[in-house]
Amino acid sequence: MLELKNISYEVDDESGFKEIIQDLDLVIQDKKFVVITGPNGGGKSTLARLIAGVIKPTSGQILLDGEDITDKSITERARLGISYAFQQPVKFKGIRVVDLLRIAAGKQLSVSQACHYLSEVGLCARDYIEREVNGSLSGGELKRIEIATVMARKTKLAVFDEPEAGIDLWSFQNLIRIFENIREEIKDSSIVIISHQERILNIADEIVVIADGKISDQGEPARVLPKLLGTEAAVDACARLQ
Repeated sequence: MLELKNISYEVDDESGFKEIIQDLDLVIQDKKFVVITGPNGGGKSTLARLIAGVIKPTSGQILLDGEDITDKSITERARLGISYAFQQPVKFKGIRVVDLLRIAAGKQLSVSQACHYLSEVGLCARDYIEREVNGSLSGGELKRIEIATVMARKTKLAVFDEPEAGIDLWSFQNLIRIFENIREEIKDSSIVIISHQERILNIADEIVVIADGKISDQGEPARVLPKLLGTEAAVDACARLQ
């Protein structure tokens, strides 16, 4: 279980100190698929980076299974079981896809095992297993390879920052299928996704709405989505989810 207690985060810009996250409390239970959404500039991606340890809060406390991880680095949090998928995947010139999957898994995966993860994200393994993770790959390919590494890690908490960003429609359709599969296979792990996409919001166990650095709403899709979409059709669609 992840707990954020009275978390605030501020930056010093040209106009002075600006509070991005304001005294925020959030609990993410085990075995949950949580989607964080809200208006642009509301603090969603900042919250994801705070959870992963990319940045540290100005004040407040972050607990993972009761352990205080507030001051732990992104590397230390990774060792404790937190994965983070960037909005723009990192390129690794000189590293093959199979090597990246082995590093993520923390063991010497066989080629067959590595190919399994690539197949899970809709990539033909024989075309990618020996490829370098560099600029020769498209945004959609890099995104799916990054998701495959998160799957290979089998962590207790996986955080995805706008996984749909910069990918084509075909890749997005496959992305939905991938997350549906992950949701079905979830055991003791939890998944947190930052997203605006209705189809991703629809498969969540819980939606958290962030606006102006605070939680403005939180609950099951059937209750929260109609407010977000604001149409009678949306209300009817969400009623069918119940």
